[in-house]
Amino acid sequence: MSLLDVELEKEYLVQDIESEDEELKKFLFTLGCYKGEPVTVINKLRRNLILSIKDARYSIDLNLAKQIRV
Repeated sequence: MSLLDVELEKEYLVQDIESEDEELKKFLFTLGCYKGEPVTVINKLRRNLILSIKDARYSIDLNLAKQIRV
């Protein structure tokens, strides 16, 4: 399932990043979002998700959230 389908405030492990864009994968890696890493969706907004990764919070758009499989 993607990050769009998860419950709020529940920790999940990243299973895969479904994108062919290597720059995007590198960007997510710098945030700490890579396979095997725990991620928590803190809040779902209209056009964004607020994520907690490694004790930091990030806002990502829904298109990116669809590509992150947990």
